[in-house]
Amino acid sequence: MSFCSFFDGEVYKDHFKPGMYVCSQCNNPLFSSRSKFLHSSPWPAFTETIKEDSVTKMMESLTAFKVLCGKCGNGLGHEFVNDGPEEGISRF
Repeated sequence: MSFCSFFDGEVYKDHFKPGMYVCSQCNNPLFSSRSKFLHSSPWPAFTETIKEDSVTKMMESLTAFKVLCGKCGNGLGHEFVNDGPEEGISRF
């Protein structure tokens, strides 16, 4: 996984096979398919990372954090607070 353009086709949005999603630059484990959920955004959506240090987060606003690979700093997109499948759950 890595930061992707809004206009490029995202291959993993509708991919729901069991497995692990890793950083495209360094293969750091980021998300498990168990935390993946269907969402209307054009990118894959997850409720949690594999480990707390799988990613690094930088606050962009009260409801969004910029998310980077915790190992190499590759841009992964955002965490949107309270935008998950249930109330109080974030969406990566």
